[in-house]
Amino acid sequence: MQQQRDFSLHGAVDLGARKAAAQRREQASRSAAADGDAGPVTVIEVTDETFQTEVLERSLTVPVIIDLWAEWCGPCKQLGPILEKLATEAAGAWVLAKVDTDANPQISAAFQVQSIPMVMAVVRGQPVDGFLGALPEAQVRDWISRLMGAVAQLGMGPGGDPAAPGEPQDYPGQEGPGDPLADPAFAEAREAMDRGDPDAAAAAFEKVLAASPGDPVATLGLAQIELFRRVDSYDQAQARKDAAGRPDDVEAQLKVADIDVAGGRVDEAFDRLLGLVRRTSGEDRNRARVHLVSLFDLFPPRDSRVAKARARLSSLLF
Repeated sequence: MQQQRDFSLHGAVDLGARKAAAQRREQASRSAAADGDAGPVTVIEVTDETFQTEVLERSLTVPVIIDLWAEWCGPCKQLGPILEKLATEAAGAWVLAKVDTDANPQISAAFQVQSIPMVMAVVRGQPVDGFLGALPEAQVRDWISRLMGAVAQLGMGPGGDPAAPGEPQDYPGQEGPGDPLADPAFAEAREAMDRGDPDAAAAAFEKVLAASPGDPVATLGLAQIELFRRVDSYDQAQARKDAAGRPDDVEAQLKVADIDVAGGRVDEAFDRLLGLVRRTSGEDRNRARVHLVSLFDLFPPRDSRVAKARARLSSLLF
């Protein structure tokens, strides 16, 4: 689907698509009423009018994965059932928001949709990752797993790399035995994370560090929050364009590495910076190395991806 970016959307609404979408919402409402308290919300249909509430506000407490599709799109009909199946399996760990692009041009314009199917994840009100095209189920599962791993680092829902048998998870914000933030010293940080307030969480971690310099949990939590603050300040589309066009542009490559780590594409981020270390020299090489090491610090020491990347970095440097 091709769409010009600089024209007025006033009146450019497919009324047939609007009617069909309204019928689907009515049917979904009847099904929900009939089911009663059947379980957590897993799949919702979102419109231009409900986007703020159903996606942005909902994403403050649970990741929302948006499926941008249209009735005429064949690949959409292949991908849609896969996403719905996985959302049902997730049982509320994330919510699938289905958007008919023909019926909802404002959402399409906001995401600059040029082809569908298009999938975008929104976390705490910000788009963090996505993909285009009808991927097979195994690849969609892998993408969701990486997304939820990144989400877990923000203390928001389950995810992350599974710990070895008998070992606790090390990510800040996770529930259960071995959760570092279960310590009362981190109650303020946890509460801030739970309500989606990264600034307050950062202040809480800084307070812990003032009392206990070098505390590993507070250091890790603060580093993760600062990463997402950096990524929020980037023009992500421009950064990716710059990095693709100028492979030795250190600043662009560092930005995209940050974006990839924040979006759960950790191996891709590490590979990007390792390649930069290999291709550059002098101060540029040192900047790439320092930034890569700073990204290592966002993960627990046992993380297998960090161990592999550290070994590759050592082989490049020595």
